[in-house]
Amino acid sequence: MIKQDIIKALESSKARSAWSKGVKEYAIDLIDGLDDCVNITKEKLLNGARTWSEFSYGGCALIYDADIAEALCTPSELKSRQGGKWQPSKNETWLDVQARALHQASSLILRTTKQI
Repeated sequence: MIKQDIIKALESSKARSAWSKGVKEYAIDLIDGLDDCVNITKEKLLNGARTWSEFSYGGCALIYDADIAEALCTPSELKSRQGGKWQPSKNETWLDVQARALHQASSLILRTTKQI
């Protein structure tokens, strides 16, 4: 499979919400970071990390709260969270939210590669 074909398929997929758009961008970034696009697996996407949480906390994606919030929130959510200065909830950090988005991005990639 050619990396550009996967990226084109991801770019053409519909994403209406800010969350879906952010997940799609994470998916494109994950694919773009691969050297080899033959036989894409979750393990290859994780790039040595065991979980998406480890990937996120290990600095393999965005590292600043404000950047994560901007990538995944609507303007009103971003304003209510003070641009990422406030945590998304009392049970999650922005890195946890990013880990969820990365998990969904990997699922999107794997579904997309089956359709190509």
